[in-house]
Amino acid sequence: MSGRSDIVAQARAWIGTPYHHRAARLGAGADCLGLIRGIWCAHYGTEPEPLPPYSPSWAEASGDEQLWQALARHLLPAPVAEDGQVLLFRLQSRALAKHLGIQCAGGARFIHACPRAGVVEAPLSAPWARRIVARFAFPSSL
Repeated sequence: MSGRSDIVAQARAWIGTPYHHRAARLGAGADCLGLIRGIWCAHYGTEPEPLPPYSPSWAEASGDEQLWQALARHLLPAPVAEDGQVLLFRLQSRALAKHLGIQCAGGARFIHACPRAGVVEAPLSAPWARRIVARFAFPSSL
C-alpha cells in the first residue's frame, strides 16, 4: 500500500455509496465493514478471509468481539492516531464493538457507512471519539 493518503482517497471515493448490509460494492452498496473490505480489495486484490454472518444491530450485548478479532488478524494495531487508520467503535457501553470508519482531515473527521445516509464523511466529534476502542493501520504489504 502506498500510504495513508491513498487510504483516505480510496475511502472518499466511496462517499455517496448507499447503505446495504453486508455489501462491499463501490457506488452500489456498502455497510461500514463493506467500506473497509472494499478498500482492502482495492489495494490487495482479494478478501482476507470468508465473511461470517453478522447482524446489522450496533446494540448486540453478548458474544465474542469477532470484528475486533478479525481486524487484529489482518491489520496492524495503531497506538498513535493518524489519517487513513481504521477506527473501531463501541456505540453502547455494554454492546460489542461493531462500527468502523476511516480517520481523515487530521483526525477531525472520519468516513463511515450509516444505514440512513450511506457512506459519508462526518465530524469525528467528541461523542464519536469517546466511543473509539481500537485503531488499526493497513499493512504496507502482504
